Amino acid sequence: MAKLFAAEGALLLLAARKEDLVLQAAAAAGGGAIGMRADVTSEADVAAMVDRAMNVFGKVDILLDNAAAPGQDRYVWEQTLENWNATIAVDLTAAMLCTREVLNRSMLERGSGAIVNFSSTAGWTGIPRKTHYCSAKAALRAFTKTVALEVGPKGIRCNCLVPGGIDTDLYRSWVLRTAEEKGLSYAEQRARNEAQVPLRTISTPEDVANLALFLASDESRTITGQSINCDAGAVMIG
Repeated sequence: MAKLFAAEGALLLLAARKEDLVLQAAAAAGGGAIGMRADVTSEADVAAMVDRAMNVFGKVDILLDNAAAPGQDRYVWEQTLENWNATIAVDLTAAMLCTREVLNRSMLERGSGAIVNFSSTAGWTGIPRKTHYCSAKAALRAFTKTVALEVGPKGIRCNCLVPGGIDTDLYRSWVLRTAEEKGLSYAEQRARNEAQVPLRTISTPEDVANLALFLASDESRTITGQSINCDAGAVMIG
C-alpha cells in the first residue's frame, strides 16, 4: 500500500510496533514516506503518531486502519480474557483511537477526509477457534457504518475493506499449521482452500492495495459506509 500510494504522490506516515521493520517499509516506499514506532492500542502513541503527521505534513487527508492481530487459536470454551482483550484492542479499539484522533486534529476542521478500515471475511463467515478475531472484524463493519453516518455531513467518508485470504507470510503460516493438523502437505491444504472460491485463486497484497487506493481517492467520492470484499469471490453479500 505504501509503495502504491507513494507512487500516486501521497506523503505517508507509516506506524507499527516494530520500529526497524516500519522504517524499512517507509524507505522501500520511497517518495515522501516516513516511519515511526507506535502501538495503536495506546492513546499516547496514537496521539504522538498524529502529532508527527501534523508537524511534518500539516494535515491528514487519509487514514488507513490496517493494524491487525490474529490472536491465539482457541475454542470458545478454552478462550482466555487476555487473548480476547488483546485481539479486540488491536483489531477494533485501535481503529477507534486512530479515527478519533485524526478527526479531532485535522479532518473535522477541514471538512474533508477519507478513512478506510480493514476487516476480514472471517467477520462474515466465522472461523472455528477464532471467536476473538471474528468478533473484532465483524464489529469493524458496524463501526465503519456508524462513523460514516456521523462524519458524512461534515464531508468525510469512511469505508471498510474486507480481505479474504491474502498471500502473505501470515496466511502461509496459517495454511502450514492447518495442513499439519489434518495430516496434509502445505500444497494440498492450499489447493483445498483455493478450490473453495469461485476464481480459484488467492488475492495478493497488490490487490488489496489497489482497492484501498480507490476507496481513499476522490474516484470513490460518493461511496461511504460500505464494506467491500477483496477475496476472489469467497463471500458474496447482497
